[in-house]
Amino acid sequence: MDYKDTLLLPKTGFPMRGNLPQNEPKRYQKWFEEKDVYRKMTTAHKGAKMFTLHDGPPYANGNIHIGHALNKILKDLVVKSHYFRGEDVRFTPGWDCHGLPIEQQVEKKLGEKKKSLPVTTIRRLCREHAEKFVNIQKEEFKTLGIVADWKNPYLTMNFPFEADIFRALCDIAQKGLLVERSKPVYWSWAAQTALAEAEVEYEDKEDYSIYVAFELDADAKEKLGIDNGAIVIWTTTPWTLPANVGISLNPDEEYVLTSDGYIVAKKRYEALREEEAIKGDIVKTIPAKALENLHAINPLNGRKSQIILGEHVMMDGGTGCVHTAPGHGEDDYRVGLKYNLDVIMPVDDRGLFDETVVREKLLPNPEAFVGMHIFKANEPILELLGDALLKVSKFTHSYPFCWRTHKPVIYRATKQWFIAMDQGEKTLRETAMEQIEGITFYPPVSKNRLTSMIENRPDWCISRQRDWGVPIAFFRDKKTGEVILDEKVLNFLAMIFERQGTDVWWDMEIKDLLYPGSGYNPDDLEKVDDILDVWFDSGSTWKAVLKSREYDAGEYPADMYLEGSDQHRGWFQSSLTISAAINGIAPFKTLVTHGFTNDAKGEKMSKSKGNVVAPDKVAKQYGTEIIRLWVALSDYQNDLKIGDDILKQIAEQYRKTRNTLRFLLANIDDLEEVLPVSEMGTLDRWILSKAKKVFDEADAHFQNYDFSKALSLLNHFITVELSGIHMDISKDRLYCNAKEDKVRRSAQSAMALIAKRMIAFLAPVLTYTVDEILEYAPAVLKKDAEDVFDLIYTALPEVESDFDEAYMMEAREKFFEIVDGLKKEKKIKATLELAVKTDSEKIKKLDPTDAEDWFTVSGVSPHEEGDAIATFEVEGDNFTIVRSSKVKCPRCWKQNSAAEDTLCERCAKVVG
Repeated sequence: MDYKDTLLLPKTGFPMRGNLPQNEPKRYQKWFEEKDVYRKMTTAHKGAKMFTLHDGPPYANGNIHIGHALNKILKDLVVKSHYFRGEDVRFTPGWDCHGLPIEQQVEKKLGEKKKSLPVTTIRRLCREHAEKFVNIQKEEFKTLGIVADWKNPYLTMNFPFEADIFRALCDIAQKGLLVERSKPVYWSWAAQTALAEAEVEYEDKEDYSIYVAFELDADAKEKLGIDNGAIVIWTTTPWTLPANVGISLNPDEEYVLTSDGYIVAKKRYEALREEEAIKGDIVKTIPAKALENLHAINPLNGRKSQIILGEHVMMDGGTGCVHTAPGHGEDDYRVGLKYNLDVIMPVDDRGLFDETVVREKLLPNPEAFVGMHIFKANEPILELLGDALLKVSKFTHSYPFCWRTHKPVIYRATKQWFIAMDQGEKTLRETAMEQIEGITFYPPVSKNRLTSMIENRPDWCISRQRDWGVPIAFFRDKKTGEVILDEKVLNFLAMIFERQGTDVWWDMEIKDLLYPGSGYNPDDLEKVDDILDVWFDSGSTWKAVLKSREYDAGEYPADMYLEGSDQHRGWFQSSLTISAAINGIAPFKTLVTHGFTNDAKGEKMSKSKGNVVAPDKVAKQYGTEIIRLWVALSDYQNDLKIGDDILKQIAEQYRKTRNTLRFLLANIDDLEEVLPVSEMGTLDRWILSKAKKVFDEADAHFQNYDFSKALSLLNHFITVELSGIHMDISKDRLYCNAKEDKVRRSAQSAMALIAKRMIAFLAPVLTYTVDEILEYAPAVLKKDAEDVFDLIYTALPEVESDFDEAYMMEAREKFFEIVDGLKKEKKIKATLELAVKTDSEKIKKLDPTDAEDWFTVSGVSPHEEGDAIATFEVEGDNFTIVRSSKVKCPRCWKQNSAAEDTLCERCAKVVG
């Protein structure tokens, strides 16, 4: 007789294979277009504690790459981990829409035609370009299963948003922290605009290394009592020598005059001799202060160069005498202010020498240099130096480059707008530094990065000389040059921007933009024509999003900002600076940073290398769940690797997890009510106590945003204890016992409790899969949950278990070690052919069936009969493995039957 129909075999419609690439898009479409699941997430837990993740805006230019996927999936994991814990969550996505890269794309298309077009036409084309890529990227993010307020994302180019950016600027101006001054800033001659610190990247560049002698004038020689003397400077930028007005010395150092007539720092003398920049012996020692305010002669143009003292002069290189051109360097500018030195700037926006070289007679035959690029002027200048050029060589060093044009930048003094870091009784720098102390950092070491950025940053240059951005919309009095910061005038402008956008700054006349009752005469005013640094846009998103009525985006300050580690110098810093300037607080309570994505070898991805891993290709091959699982399993706080072999491993892990959940679903299909834990069997209480410990520890990791540790812990539990032992040893009672048998219901109940926690726990990561599971889950598992977004993760109840796990694990391992050998020797085919004979008190405490199932044998007792095959020992207790003396039951296959083709006692009762 075939007893198969009498077995209670697993039953579920949940498919073994996910077919993710084919099925995911349909489910995501249902989420976003039919169900509006984000609205469900923002209404399900009203009144609960709110969690706000404020999205850092990606740039609306190009398709998303794997770094974008990492960033947005991480944010999705964080938001969902709070949601599935029962919190009220907010996640409004956004985009940076202004700035140079978009303008450059438009310029490429327009070519020479751009010069003849009005600003507003260029701005319209930039807006259209940004809008196109916002829509492309939005759909790409949705295909990654990321749930956010896609119906109302924030765009920095939206009219109300532009108005709020302008209001943030006005708030800072009203606080007295906005200053306009001529000061050297990073200048991109390739993009013809000023740059902020965050827009500069460092690359290797070859430059000249030159030593130049500046002969002392007659008055200086007389005061020093010498007949011959020239101060030697070292520089890597020969093109800045025409603008030299000073030579800086360290006030605490001694300087020496050599027999060949050169003056250098005493501490640098030996090194300079070795380099053969100078050759003479020391004939005189001169304290730095004795040289202060004397003059040397610039060998290029015969102009006087004042000798001054500055703390910035170091002794680790050069000559200890620093060429000083206040128009070309931050330190030069600062020390120049102290000595009231002229700021000479002979270089135009394009990096070309202008008419200043002629007017100020900065070079011999200056007309030949007008219109020459500064970097091409190096060689002609070296020739003009003649005998004053003591030594020349070339070297490679780290140099600032424009992050967009990838061309080297220069320091160039221009009139710009700055946010002052060190102005007032309590400075903005001090406020920001205080706020950092109250922020939680993941990883903790990233606190040092932000601290260093704020500690060392210069005043923030926020003005740009471009077209596509929010205007620094101030009126200036033509006669006095005074900027009008009248609150009513500014508020009126903001109101116009909110309704019509900032294009009106270029479109409308001053009389139409001016507050009607202001008292100012439009004819006396002119417009400031600079725009804001795009980092000011993104840095004020907390104001335009969290504090406006345009979005249901959560609370200010946000609970979390989460971005790549490069944003310490970018968005984190700009957001903190603007929020601290206006409100005196940080805009975030927690900062989480992640690393960058590299290929499987750890190398940076590039199209030229052919090692780019595109999210859409991975999704089409493996499914987005695999990308999500890759993110969750990776140590995201460091750089991440991704490649085909890695994705195959992740896919295999997904398969194991899916099949484990499928097994649990299939075996609780007929369970209608979970037994109380106190009524469960020993092995079921053991697995529940083990699961309780694992889930609680994993949940603690989740709450610290350490997803990889949580999932590694859970995967180990699934592989070893749950699937490797409990699910395996429960098969006999699940399939062969009577349907309502309490031992069977106990195993099912334990599985149901674990499955319920597991799907809720995995919901933030494998949201798609858990949603699919719920379509097939029995009522006991999902209760009233229509879909995944109805789940809430709750901890397992406390479980008392007197199961001696260490003892029983050792016994099981030793038993199966012997069994593996027996199978290899072909002495047995299955463990059910065996029984275990032992007097162990710990085994006697177990229900006999539990002991049998633990070893997967046909009997465990002190009285087992049969031929002894092997022995082992655990904590002094002896175990003998014997061949079972009974006959195989044709239904359960345990050797517990009295005769051939006869059911064992248990099976006979079940079959009836």
